Amino acid sequence: MSTFHAPDGTRLAYRTAGDGDPLICLPGGPTGSGYLGDLGGLAAHRRLILLDPRGTGRSAHPEDAASYRCDRQVDDVEALRAHLGLDRVDVLAHSAGANLAVQYAARHPRRVARLALIGPGLRAVGVEIDGEMRRALALRRSGEPWFPAAFAALEAVIEGSGGDWEAVAPFFCGRWDAEARRHHAAGQPDNAEAVAHFAAEGAFDPAAARMALAGLGSPVLLLAGEFDLNSPPPAVAACAELFPRAEFVVQSGAGHYPWVDDPGRFVATAAPFLG
Repeated sequence: MSTFHAPDGTRLAYRTAGDGDPLICLPGGPTGSGYLGDLGGLAAHRRLILLDPRGTGRSAHPEDAASYRCDRQVDDVEALRAHLGLDRVDVLAHSAGANLAVQYAARHPRRVARLALIGPGLRAVGVEIDGEMRRALALRRSGEPWFPAAFAALEAVIEGSGGDWEAVAPFFCGRWDAEARRHHAAGQPDNAEAVAHFAAEGAFDPAAARMALAGLGSPVLLLAGEFDLNSPPPAVAACAELFPRAEFVVQSGAGHYPWVDDPGRFVATAAPFLG
């Protein structure tokens, strides 16, 4: 485990895995990077720099809770780049971490060589995911033994009469076996304050982000799991249209954690893109 300091003095931690050219990896949540593991074996191709965002994993809690806001954490990523001594960086981000990654790319386009967005959160660019999109995707899993209870919970969420996202969890995985349950649990946030402030008012300016990303010259990979209820493929495809040099891929049979559902297929897509 290595550490560096953010511009506001907060001590931030990251771990490394593998060899080769560095790849900054931003987890979702916001939560620590532990659930990313070695990204299904991607560490055999690149040296993963797995950041624990402020207040998660082994990173310190900031003095100012407002600094958990997504746009304010862009400075943390830039501080990590400088700490690594790199002029340009490749960045991989998962889920909510993609909101941070695209804001970093929008603010520091010349620092980003390649950008890989895996099951990306889309709030930073204003791509909407409505209940009908999620319902249609969920119905494709109707043959699963867990479907009735999970679908009932999803319907309650969509209708606004419930909020039991844990009951909906099977829809986030390509398979819902013991390994998937353990992995899903390991990736859940444990810092309520960080979660509450991450998307606070002012965290996102979709119009400004879209304008900046329209001029991004870097190649961008957007990978969606076929069954990912969090980041449905049609919504991720709409996000891909915002980038001049985007590659959109749907990983068959995968959910929100494609490197867990099929590590070989995930690495076969991500590694060639990253070079």
